[in-house]
Amino acid sequence: MRKGIIVFSALLLLGISYFIRQQLAESKAPPKQKSGKVIKTVFIETVKNETLPVIIKESGNLMAKHKIQLFSEAQGLLEIAADDFRVGVKSSKGKVLLHINNDDDFAALQAQKSSFQNLIAGILPDFKLDYPNSFPAWVAYLKALDVSKPIAELPVSTSEQEKYFIIGKGIYKSFYAIKNLEESLKRYTISAPFDGVLTEALVTNGSLVRPGQKLGEYISEGVYELFLSVNANLVNSLGVGRKVKLQTLDASKTWTGKVVRINGKIDRTSQTVQVFVEVKGKDLREGMYLESFVEAKEIENAYEVSQKLLINNKAVYVYKDSTLQLQEVTPQFFKEKTVLVTGIPDNSLIISKSVPGAFVGMPVKPYNAAN
Repeated sequence: MRKGIIVFSALLLLGISYFIRQQLAESKAPPKQKSGKVIKTVFIETVKNETLPVIIKESGNLMAKHKIQLFSEAQGLLEIAADDFRVGVKSSKGKVLLHINNDDDFAALQAQKSSFQNLIAGILPDFKLDYPNSFPAWVAYLKALDVSKPIAELPVSTSEQEKYFIIGKGIYKSFYAIKNLEESLKRYTISAPFDGVLTEALVTNGSLVRPGQKLGEYISEGVYELFLSVNANLVNSLGVGRKVKLQTLDASKTWTGKVVRINGKIDRTSQTVQVFVEVKGKDLREGMYLESFVEAKEIENAYEVSQKLLINNKAVYVYKDSTLQLQEVTPQFFKEKTVLVTGIPDNSLIISKSVPGAFVGMPVKPYNAAN
C-alpha cells in the first residue's frame, strides 16, 4: 500500500512538471524582426569661404649672429689677460682676451730695430752731403725711433737717386723685416672683435698651446638668427624685411624678428629653401628653441578643414539630399592637422567629422535632426 502511494506521487509530480513546461513555452512571444535600413547620424557644418592667410610655422634653435671660434696661430705658454678666460666672462671690443708668451720673438724684434737704428745713423753723413734737403727728415726720424713702439713709416724720397741710394744701403729690406716681425707678434695676442661673452673655454693659464689649436668660442649678445626651412613653393611670397613672430614652446614669451637672408638654392632632398630670421631682445640666448610664424600670402575663397576629411587629397564628403556626396576640392596649403582648400561652394553642408564606412549615396541624417 505504501509503495503504491510513492509511485503515484512520483507520477503526479512528473505530470505537473510537464504541464508547467508546456505553459511556459507557449507564453514566450517570438522576437520582432527589425525592418528598414539603419541611418547613421553625421556632424555637419555650413561652409563660408573667406580670405585665409597662409601662416608658415617652423621651429629651430637660435644662433648668435656674430660668433667666432678662437684658434692659436702661435706656440707658447698661455698668459691670461686681466679677466679669467672662462665661460660666461664678458668683454668689450678691443679688450685682450688672452696672450701667448712671446719673449723670444720680442727680443728678436728689439735686436732688429737696434740694427735698423745703426743703418740709419750710418747714412746720415751721406744724406748731409748728397741730399741736404732730405737730411732734416731723416734726422727727425732717427730721433723718434723707439724700439719699444711700432716702427713708423720711412720718410718719402724726394728723387729717384735718393730712393736708389736707400735701397742700396738695405734700409727698405730692414724696414720690411721689422714690419713682418711686428705682424707676427700680433698673433700672440687675441683681442675681442666685438662686445660679447665667452661661451667656450678650452685652455687655462699656463697651458702650452700650439698653432691651430682651438682655444674657445666667443659670441655677441643681443642679436641672434633663426634658421628656417621653408617650402620652395612658398618662398617666392617671402622677402627680406618680412616680419616674423617668434615665441617659446609654451608661448610665455614672444618676440618680433624679420627675414634678413634667403638662400638662392633649393635643397634637392627636402625641396625647401633656407630662410634666416634676425631677432633682438631680452631673455634671448644662444641655442634657445623657438617657434616661428610667418604670414607668407593669402588665399581667397578658401575654407579650412581637417586633413582626416580629405578623400585621396582631392575631395570631401558633403551632406546633400539626405545622403553623402563627394565634393572635389583643391588643397592649397597643409598645416599641422588641417588644410586650406578651395572649390567648395558657399553654404554647402560639409561633413565635419569622419564617418566610418562612408560611401557615396550613403543615407545619413544631421546630428541636430536626430535630437
